[in-house]
Amino acid sequence: MANHSQFGFQDASSPIMEELVEFHDHALMVALAICSLVLYLLALMLMEKLSSNTVDAQEIELVWTILPAMVLIMLALPSLQILYMMDEIDEPDLTLKAIGHQWYWTYEYTDFKDLSFDSYMVPTPDLSLGNFRLLEVDHRIVIPMESPIRVIVTADDVLHSWAIPSLGVKTDAIPGRLNQTSFITTRPGIFYGQCSEICGANHSFMPIVVESAPLTHFENWSSLLSS
Repeated sequence: MANHSQFGFQDASSPIMEELVEFHDHALMVALAICSLVLYLLALMLMEKLSSNTVDAQEIELVWTILPAMVLIMLALPSLQILYMMDEIDEPDLTLKAIGHQWYWTYEYTDFKDLSFDSYMVPTPDLSLGNFRLLEVDHRIVIPMESPIRVIVTADDVLHSWAIPSLGVKTDAIPGRLNQTSFITTRPGIFYGQCSEICGANHSFMPIVVESAPLTHFENWSSLLSS
């Protein structure tokens, strides 16, 4: 999760988030190159004497027309690739349904006969040592690591948004509509998120906690909870 004085992204815990971080760095390098070139040309114009040699230079006009088009292509191609990767869902091993309420989440494991629970934020006075304020919940989502997970997101009352930054997931929860997303956790751990859509007075009190664990641990947890 994020820490104080952090300037970058959280550590990527899914292949999609790794691609997003890599594309972010790629776009920043392109922006840095453009800014450096513009500053160099500005400094050159201020320091050099004015000349009329480039007033009718078609070669330069050709360059400053083609070069921005090439830059846009360099940004558009990886961006479109990541967009298609985020929309693609291939035979998930587990389907999870997340329902947003004011102001808590309900989760249903649709592959199991009777496995569902409500997830509320733990109040500050009830936090245990080491828990994070405004981020800890009474019931965490437990999923098997390195398994494709499909999440169906909807809402019961107003607009919500199911978002976990370290997994690269953010899907709107809309009443009367089912949206879906997918992710794969590449390592065990606990990943924190929050509702990312202003949904009322207690909008900031709808945390999301995903616990990624080995398959055996998930099987033990699911059998214990459903029994």
